[in-house]
Amino acid sequence: MHGVGAVPSVAVGQRALLIRSPSGNVLWDCVGYLDDNLAVEIEKLGGISAIAVSHPHFYGVMTEWARTFDAPVYVHAADHDWVGRPDPLIEYWTGDTHQITPSMTLINAGTHFAGGTVLHWSDDPEGRGALFSGDIFMVVMDRRWVSFMYSIPNFIPERPRTIRRALELIEPFAFERIYGAFWGRVVTADGWAAVRRSAERYMRFALDDAS
Repeated sequence: MHGVGAVPSVAVGQRALLIRSPSGNVLWDCVGYLDDNLAVEIEKLGGISAIAVSHPHFYGVMTEWARTFDAPVYVHAADHDWVGRPDPLIEYWTGDTHQITPSMTLINAGTHFAGGTVLHWSDDPEGRGALFSGDIFMVVMDRRWVSFMYSIPNFIPERPRTIRRALELIEPFAFERIYGAFWGRVVTADGWAAVRRSAERYMRFALDDAS
């Protein structure tokens, strides 16, 4: 994998990840900056076969990325109305999961946004699976844990019923690492267990009757 970002940072300071695989490179999430030099460097790494975006906060210039690399952008249909620049390269998918390569599956976890998406990579180089979560499952400062927020800037917690659904959807997928939305926010071990214990801790402090 290669991280893709900008200095100074743009938008909320997120970084994208270029996932290189034999079935084609996938860009996970987008940064809000793209110039000719960056495009050339990515082409040297094999270009981009597909783009997958976790949620609307990272849509930004995804259309420009798609046009530059002639790659489809996968967006969950539940977030269709948040797309400000429609384009034929945007592919809206529906349902709970969608496979975009033989080893990469999009999962509609539904936290943060109705179409909030995470990406599972089954044949990562370590052979133990990896989950790319953006801030759908938000890797926190203590990188053994994640959190679940409906609105991050407004500090509004996610609804317990939504978190329970997300746990059910990721249960069939094994993963050791979790890659969050920002530099350095990576759960490096026991990723699936980290999500589960984080959800259990969250539920202990959530008001279940507010779900």
